[in-house]
Amino acid sequence: MNPFESRKKPESISPDSAEANRKRFWRKSSGKKPASNLNEPKLIVPKIGSVPYLNAAPLTYGLEDEAVMTAPSKLAEHIRAGELDAALVSVTEVLFHTGYDVLDGIAVASHGAVKSVFLAHLKPMEEIDVIWCDTASLTSVNLLRVLLAERGLKPLFKPLPSYEDADDYPAVLLIGDPALRFAHGNYPHAIWDLGLAWHNLTKLPFVYAVWALRRGAHNESLRNKLRNAKKLGLAQMDELISIRREFTPELRRAYLTGHIRYDLGETEKRGLARFVDLLRLHAQGPVYAPRYVN
Repeated sequence: MNPFESRKKPESISPDSAEANRKRFWRKSSGKKPASNLNEPKLIVPKIGSVPYLNAAPLTYGLEDEAVMTAPSKLAEHIRAGELDAALVSVTEVLFHTGYDVLDGIAVASHGAVKSVFLAHLKPMEEIDVIWCDTASLTSVNLLRVLLAERGLKPLFKPLPSYEDADDYPAVLLIGDPALRFAHGNYPHAIWDLGLAWHNLTKLPFVYAVWALRRGAHNESLRNKLRNAKKLGLAQMDELISIRREFTPELRRAYLTGHIRYDLGETEKRGLARFVDLLRLHAQGPVYAPRYVN
């Protein structure tokens, strides 16, 4: 089991958020409150969650106003509690827990260097005793554990108290946008890119996140909605790169079009199957093979 998973009850997500967004939209566009017909059946809007990172933007195109955006670890808590029907979660959430289907064809993956998941370290890795880990991480901390175990290394993992002090630590695991900021800062740390390390070890892609569908809570309409979001996001990649404000346009383009991959095909599934095998070898507790649905 992941050492940074929280067991406390997640913050409640309002089931009326989609309706509130609809009313705000109409107030802004027309200045009038939308009419309510008490005889109309209430529209049930699927509850969708994602992460607020740049790499997820192409998969949530058009869903921004209705999706709950929170850190990977919190997102996992919410879908596990039944507060979400679908979530773009760290892949270990579906590997360590039953009750999920995985939407086929869509992932956040890399075929080599990912640039936003790495161990920043001052000492040689063989001399590292403690690694301070981003507490938002679920998959990455387990990927790092596997990669180090394959080298015969088993340092202690501790939660990183804050991003602001990350450069104060001799060995720190960072993910997502904070990792990109750190990598482009002026720090003395060496960077061990986990996507590249995985590819060097296995010659396979690594899958970081997938659309987890709560079993019994999804249907074809929801699955099509998520597939369409990816289709639109990739088609509008130039627009996404231009309107986002994280980092520089050059970095956004290189990252989103060169390092991050969005398909979950046979090659990515082989990489994921290899990760399952290594987790079963090095991690504690059961590891479940993903169940894919179209």
